[in-house]
Amino acid sequence: MKRKWFVGLAILLLLTSHSAVVSGEEGQGEGLADQLIEDSYQDVLLQWQQEGQQRTEGVEIPLAAADWTLQGAELADANNSNGYDGETVKLERDQQMTVEVEAEESGLYQIQFDYYIMSDPILPVEVAVEVNGEYPYYESRRVSFLSKWMNDPDHPGPDENGDERIPKKVAIPQWSNVFAEDASHLYDEPLLYLLEEGTNTITISGLRGEVLLGDITLRSPEKLPAYSDYITGVEDSTSGTGLETIEAEDFTHLNSSYIRPEALNDANVVPYELGNRLLNVINADSWSESGQEMTWEMTAPKAGLYAVSLKVKQNKGTGGPVFRTLKINGEVPFEEVRSYRIPHSSDWQNVAFQSEEDEPYLFYLNEGVNELTLEASSAPYQPTVHEISNIMSEIDELALSVRKLTGNQQDRSRSWEITEYLPEVEEQLTGWADRLSELGENVQSMTNGQSESKEYASLSLSEEKLRGLAADPNEVPNRMTELSEGSNSVSQLLANLMIDMTATPLSVDRLYVHGEGESLPDAKLSWWGSMREGVKSFFASFTQETLATSETDEETLNVWVNRPRQYVELMQTMVDETFTEETGIKVKFSLMPDEQKLILASSAGTQPDLALGVSNWLPYEMGIRGAVEDLRQFDDFAEYSDQFSPGAFLPMMIDDAVYGLPETQDFFVQFYRKDILNELNTPVPDTWDDVVEILPELQRYGMNYYTPISGAIGFKPFQTTAPYIYQFQGDVYAEDGMSTAIDEEEALNAVTFMTDLNTIYSMPLQVPNFYNHFRYSTLPIGISSFTTYVQLTSAAPEIAGWWDIGLHPGVENEEGEVERWATGSGQSDMIFKGTDQPDESWELLKWWMSTETQTEFASTLQILYGPEYMWNTANLDAFKDLPWPEEHKEIILEQWEYLKEVPKIPGAYLVERELSNIWNRIVFDGENPRSAIDDSIIAIDREITRKMEEFDYVENGETVKPYRVPTIEMVESWGEEE
Repeated sequence: MKRKWFVGLAILLLLTSHSAVVSGEEGQGEGLADQLIEDSYQDVLLQWQQEGQQRTEGVEIPLAAADWTLQGAELADANNSNGYDGETVKLERDQQMTVEVEAEESGLYQIQFDYYIMSDPILPVEVAVEVNGEYPYYESRRVSFLSKWMNDPDHPGPDENGDERIPKKVAIPQWSNVFAEDASHLYDEPLLYLLEEGTNTITISGLRGEVLLGDITLRSPEKLPAYSDYITGVEDSTSGTGLETIEAEDFTHLNSSYIRPEALNDANVVPYELGNRLLNVINADSWSESGQEMTWEMTAPKAGLYAVSLKVKQNKGTGGPVFRTLKINGEVPFEEVRSYRIPHSSDWQNVAFQSEEDEPYLFYLNEGVNELTLEASSAPYQPTVHEISNIMSEIDELALSVRKLTGNQQDRSRSWEITEYLPEVEEQLTGWADRLSELGENVQSMTNGQSESKEYASLSLSEEKLRGLAADPNEVPNRMTELSEGSNSVSQLLANLMIDMTATPLSVDRLYVHGEGESLPDAKLSWWGSMREGVKSFFASFTQETLATSETDEETLNVWVNRPRQYVELMQTMVDETFTEETGIKVKFSLMPDEQKLILASSAGTQPDLALGVSNWLPYEMGIRGAVEDLRQFDDFAEYSDQFSPGAFLPMMIDDAVYGLPETQDFFVQFYRKDILNELNTPVPDTWDDVVEILPELQRYGMNYYTPISGAIGFKPFQTTAPYIYQFQGDVYAEDGMSTAIDEEEALNAVTFMTDLNTIYSMPLQVPNFYNHFRYSTLPIGISSFTTYVQLTSAAPEIAGWWDIGLHPGVENEEGEVERWATGSGQSDMIFKGTDQPDESWELLKWWMSTETQTEFASTLQILYGPEYMWNTANLDAFKDLPWPEEHKEIILEQWEYLKEVPKIPGAYLVERELSNIWNRIVFDGENPRSAIDDSIIAIDREITRKMEEFDYVENGETVKPYRVPTIEMVESWGEEE
């Protein structure tokens, strides 16, 4: 009762405070959550311009390492500075360096850094920059230093079939320099910083990684010349002649390890060889992030002016253009080739760098070797992205106002007169529609009218929805799914659009450096040539080696893998180079398109020796039917199993038998926005009571707390409900497995609290995408999984360094320990009963899940394919060595001490389904928790008994064979037995 009164008072205060906010100034482009963090760079830059702040000219202020006052950082002399000419500062996470700068005039400066990366190069080093004790804008909270990469010179070359393999990348250890830029690389120019006349302080804080910093220089911004001015300065130069062709895959270095070549089976590209996979183009998806650079070397026979052209396929899914910035010998020569537009085309095309009048731009090259660099750019979309972000923030604010006025009721039969309380709602909806219409015209202009892009279509659809809502604003409460909730709402359409819009994929086959007027090879084969090669390719496809499942000889282990092709190709390379080389056991990995094929193959007797990457429920289902091997039969299993979390084995066990080995492992941790919680002066919750205490402060600013139940839109699986039961010291099954235990007191308390979070404490009922809400501050804290971690790490650069993870909130027991039990479903591996090589299969399984193999596989995946290819290995020792932030690994490993997956019993599926039904009946129908549980118990126990009879544990209602529900203590006893 006390908690209910407290929450009621908090809601009353919320309504009072919010009414004051929504009646204030309009058009600010800020939601309530936005008031807690700095303005964006674009807004601050506009404000400086309105104040008359000017870019300085001709000013250069060098700041040597010895000038800085260090807090935790260390000064390194020239002998310990990796070849730098002078002293450097060694800066790590949570360390700072501060300097006072005397500015002769007030104005705008850029900051240039000399840096040398000391930590694992897979993760970029990140720092934050403050001026005069504050961040001038949000983007200054994160400045990143990237490594340079090249192909591994020891790359082994083609495989035994003559197919070329993607080379591994190695970091180039060298000093580099970079200007401070926004993390998303959405601006053409480096960031500007305002220094007042006189003394200013600059503070640099380490966020991630370890770096040596040499000279840091404040410089006046340099304005690029127009082409007309550039060519005037070199017009006396000799015109170059000839044609140099550069294969795109022959780059010299990159600033992103996961830009990679691919073998395209297309006779239009070079090189191409029927029957063999040759690396011949740059993969478009790997080169799709703004800021990614590729550099090639080109040789000019003599100094002079040359044209540059590209052979590309620009098949962006939205139909819009992409942009590339061209640099010659590290410098952008003139304004027109910064963010140069490359039009959409589903075919290969030759694209020249040229003016709108189709006159080629000419570039001055030195005699001999020159460097040509192309940088992916999304800068032309930046104003649109910024305006969309503002509109989304304003929509969230209106949605919050509506929810508070209506009590978040979803009764469509009830009418509302919200215009009495929010008289500006029609004007807001129409204003957003008008702004989107203008943005659509701007986006469409980028295509030069050649096509209607998906960007334009999404903006038009959002505009249409808003005008429809504006036509009857009092219907907004009943049409929230069109405005801000659900997968087809305006908010979700705009959120998806921002992601699609800033992607800039481009596939490149060749680069040409040539004299003006030099003819280029055709980008495509003729009609006849294309038909001829198509016929040849068709007949060759019947004999080509693939990764499809197939029979192998008796001496080769046949392994089916439930993973994408790039995973399987890397696994095959690794097994050939190490396992087969050391043991003599040959292995053939094959792609498994569907797990159900395993069941069919087992029934038909055509199953493989092993299956890898299968769902963790499959070993149990096949084990109880006698189709897979019990891994405990192998003498060293108990010792080997120590590398894994005990709770991960539970769903793969029947009594003491173990039918699968954990391969990957999920984790549920608490994600939180450091910037927002710091501004609110709100601690990260440790228990569920702490969570409840911070809710009023979050909700006062239009924010909330996320739990996985909100993300499970309809059916609530075990991973969303079981943690509450375990944390309240309850259980899902009775000890003998013959009935459920969700009607016991501990489980009842868990279910009551789990539903109170939504019915009393007003946590969100449905959240289609926590990742988006987390990025845009409406849900700045919540519990989520490995998937969210990957998304935030790889696709949210604007908040990188300003979010963190913490332990799952739990329930404090009588001994004072916070029980944080959570599930951790992942993939598993198993050996089939039909194999005639069980010992060899076990040796392969041990090699695959060994610490050394898992560490190498995880690192190589990320280097080759990017940060989104994070590998959450279930091997705890290997996980410690993964290229992840150390502070995050510590949290995850500590949380895994509370990993407790729900065991399987015959009929477990109905327990899971009924728990979901119980939640729905309590939350949506207002049913009493005890009554809701009692209604489900009868059906659950009846189904468990039926399934126990099917598997011969029960006969005529009597137990004839005991069934022991697996426990963590049972798994831990294996080591004691050993």
